[in-house]
Amino acid sequence: MSSLNLDDFTDLIERPDGGVRRDAEARRERQVVPPGSLGRLDDLGEWLAAAQSAVPVRPVERPRVVLFAGDHGVAELGVSARPAGGAGELVRQVLEGGRPVSVLARRLGVPVRIVDMALDCDPESLPEDVVRHRVRRGSGRIDVEDALTLQEAEAAFRAGVAVADEEADSGTDLVVLGDVSVGGTTVAGVLVAALCGVDASVVTGRGGLAIDDLAWMRKCAAIRDALRRARPVLGDQLQLLATVGGADFAAMTGFLLQSAVRKLPVVLDGVVTAACALVGQRIAFRAPDWWLAAHDSGEPGQAKALDRMALEPLLTQGVTVGEGAGGLLALPLVQAAAALAAELPEKPKESEEPETAEATDASEASEVPSEQ
Repeated sequence: MSSLNLDDFTDLIERPDGGVRRDAEARRERQVVPPGSLGRLDDLGEWLAAAQSAVPVRPVERPRVVLFAGDHGVAELGVSARPAGGAGELVRQVLEGGRPVSVLARRLGVPVRIVDMALDCDPESLPEDVVRHRVRRGSGRIDVEDALTLQEAEAAFRAGVAVADEEADSGTDLVVLGDVSVGGTTVAGVLVAALCGVDASVVTGRGGLAIDDLAWMRKCAAIRDALRRARPVLGDQLQLLATVGGADFAAMTGFLLQSAVRKLPVVLDGVVTAACALVGQRIAFRAPDWWLAAHDSGEPGQAKALDRMALEPLLTQGVTVGEGAGGLLALPLVQAAAALAAELPEKPKESEEPETAEATDASEASEVPSEQ
């Protein structure tokens, strides 16, 4: 039995300040560029103002990429184009600067933090600050066994909460959340299908590194089998994460919820983060108000999850690589929205002088004697 009471998050999470958002909308109407002419940038600026409780909105100056990493036993079934247990190598490539997220982060000047929750590799092969939250080595094969014990799921969830607190306390003002995993899109498909009440085929995509038709069929079958195991525990979200999730999924869910508690905005990257967000919404229905969907990756499970949470992606670029790369592509858009909302000048107030002059002329005219 878990000692973690997830219901507390419902009480702890408030919506972004509605009064401040109305003030931001009023300010936008006074600016020199007509409201609506900047499209979704208007809405983004107002959302940020509400999240920050500040008008004008403050610039996003200390963003950070946070990646939770893990290997998933279901990858043994050949559901991924990458080898099972290969997420550790991806993490090393990110750390060495050779992955898309590394390149984008350097270009944008954004630090990247990787949190190993269940990589299937020797912890001594990675830096201490990466592995210190690890719960176990790899997650179970969810089509036939639980991903985690309930105690491991709780430990992973609490680790995600702790990471969110560390980021908020350090002054991070926006997080781009992503994952580094092998088998993660299969796990995400199970969670989305279970929570949305749809069949496996509806959520089965091709993954980050596209798989062929045979692998897609294996993936669909794995999601179908895991879905049978997920349905009996749908009422308990921590048990759901233990049964068909993984340590990285539990940690991301905890991170998302605690970020909402701490009023720290989060940009969701791909289908894995969307699946965790969907679990988070089940726990605390106001939490999605603190999240942005960065992009549409083309994964059907992501589209289904975002639709359920009423989150509209900012970009459509078909980026499936994961690792927060799509989230980083959306970051300049968010920063641009903040700059425009804060720095566009307001229209000058109408001067009363013309009215005074007209009144004087009328007065003088009334004093001129009329011609007989």
